[in-house]
Amino acid sequence: MSSLVKEDLAKKLFGPRRLRLQEFIEVEEGSGAERCYLCAAVTKSEEVEICMVKHLRVDREEKYEIVEKWFLKDLEMIDGKEADTDNPYFDMHFHKVYNLEAYSCASKYTFARTLNKLNEMYLKKDLKIVNFDDTYLNDDSIWSSNNRDCLVLMRICFYASNLLCLSLCPLS
Repeated sequence: MSSLVKEDLAKKLFGPRRLRLQEFIEVEEGSGAERCYLCAAVTKSEEVEICMVKHLRVDREEKYEIVEKWFLKDLEMIDGKEADTDNPYFDMHFHKVYNLEAYSCASKYTFARTLNKLNEMYLKKDLKIVNFDDTYLNDDSIWSSNNRDCLVLMRICFYASNLLCLSLCPLS
């Protein structure tokens, strides 16, 4: 489902503005009656844009509207609130502090990883990411949430089944 939304966002909102959508997460905003997405996109001039997009349905057609826009170069800090707790809340510090609630804790970490990676690729500035568990924040960690999760799980299951088979074999 999320890949369809990403494709739709890229086609209807970011493509016409000549931006490359890198990542998006669903966030709660206000009443929660409308869906909102926090998006990270790269411009042709390689600036990283972060924007809040409101998802609207008008006459059976999906519409997207940018309600807030920032640049990664203006982001001073991402505060995950509590690194020891599994919660979806985080703050983004620009000229003003924006309190956000992601759809899940995993999506909060995904977005923070994406911003960190885009910062390393395009800005190379000292981006403060606080109150996040470094184990899950680093993309090279075995626990990072990306497409390799399935391969890691399969490898663990393979080793576990081998151990089970070996423990059932009689010693002669």
